[in-house]
Amino acid sequence: MKIYKYILLSFLGVGSLTSCEKYLDHAPDMRTKIDNVEKVAQLVGSAYPRYNYLAMAESYSDNVIDKGAAIGHIDDPYVSFYMWEDVEGSGNNTPTQYWNGVYEGIAAANQALEAIADNNFGAEANAYKGEALVARAYGHFMLSIFFAQPYNIAGDNSSPGIPYVDAPEKVALKSYDRETVKDTYDKIRKDLEEGLPLLQGGKWKVPKYHFTSAAANAFAARFYMFTGEWDKAIAAANNVFPGGDYAGKIRPITTTIQNYSLAQQLIELTKADKDYNLLLRETYSVYQRTNSSIYSRFGYGQRKYNEMFNTPVFTGTTMHSRGISYNSGQHYSVYMYNEYFYYTNVQAGIGYPYIMQPLLTADEALINRAEAYVQKGDFGKALADINQFLSTRVQNFAIGTHGLTVEKATSFYGIDDPKKAITEAILRIKQRAFMSEGVRWMDIVRHKLPVTHVVIAPDDTESEIVLEPNDLRRVFQIPSEAQLAGVELNPR
Repeated sequence: MKIYKYILLSFLGVGSLTSCEKYLDHAPDMRTKIDNVEKVAQLVGSAYPRYNYLAMAESYSDNVIDKGAAIGHIDDPYVSFYMWEDVEGSGNNTPTQYWNGVYEGIAAANQALEAIADNNFGAEANAYKGEALVARAYGHFMLSIFFAQPYNIAGDNSSPGIPYVDAPEKVALKSYDRETVKDTYDKIRKDLEEGLPLLQGGKWKVPKYHFTSAAANAFAARFYMFTGEWDKAIAAANNVFPGGDYAGKIRPITTTIQNYSLAQQLIELTKADKDYNLLLRETYSVYQRTNSSIYSRFGYGQRKYNEMFNTPVFTGTTMHSRGISYNSGQHYSVYMYNEYFYYTNVQAGIGYPYIMQPLLTADEALINRAEAYVQKGDFGKALADINQFLSTRVQNFAIGTHGLTVEKATSFYGIDDPKKAITEAILRIKQRAFMSEGVRWMDIVRHKLPVTHVVIAPDDTESEIVLEPNDLRRVFQIPSEAQLAGVELNPR
């Protein structure tokens, strides 16, 4: 057993769930010689994770609540996630499944890069080379968020990173070294910065399903927020749209979208023709189904709804509860994703449930730019971005009433330091705006925030458990079988 069990032997498994032509192109059989640019383009289309991190990130974060022991029905891995316990197995929504899917995408990227190098395709393949490099960087970056200690800005980064796989596997049993977090981030940066310029002028049949220049810059802005390279984060966010202008480019939650039916919203939020969606991918998932279940004990309960959307985020400003619907009793659901089903056998009713997941959005890029401005002390530009963001998420937004100011931030949060106060506002705004998208966990990791979960006993008594910033359980466990490839497990 080797790490490429989780890359699924690279040559056989990639693209097996990207077979719905309505959304994505078929990936070629990787046993076929990749001897022309069209085949490279199809192969690079598989260089993305085919599973998602939503259940992991949301259940670990403070976005969810224990709705009470009376619910009775407790699904794993959700109970283990809520208690921050290691999850065994590779079933749906597990860390192992996500690990597998990411490395499968990385395998496709490596195969494409090797084919480009071996065949000397020239400038015609540049955009696909750039896409493969950025996709490889993205995959390793997302793995590092979950399976390695966070990057310490201007601090020690000698803790173990994740295996950086940058070439197709050629031997049956290859060992992999985790190296360090610094090594991992250095290699991510190298791939990202080499790949970005190559994307200029690239053409794809459905651009939003690929790392275009806009999507890659949004990813770069996220990456540089983790490394504390504020000027680079701002520059990348500015490059998402011409002139760095996000007007009319972010989700119109309180205007267009709120007037749609729930069914329409589910489709609208994940459509490829929307400016706010920068990178969309189909991922095998039952997340929306389980997230909306009235039988799920851990999720978006009444208390969490009140905390997020019946409480001002700062004086005078309450945010719109995008997609959150009341079911019954304690149950609320965050409707973000429309579940589709790809039939492999129509008569038998067998196939794969999947959702179209926005991996990168204009909304996140804009609010990342705002935070980067804060870190540089440019509060004027930061507040302009924050208030532009709020203008689509606060009902009947009026800048004088609902806009954030330095004074509002310092007063409401009781924090004298403007930088810390505005950063606190950004974190609270983001938590509400990106419910069910996994972004909150990224902020928890990046800012080393504690997480508190309430646990309700059978007699309805409550207790709190806290995941402190230095708790080793914040890092998801490496799949146990990866030990056979020489990958050391995370300490517990």
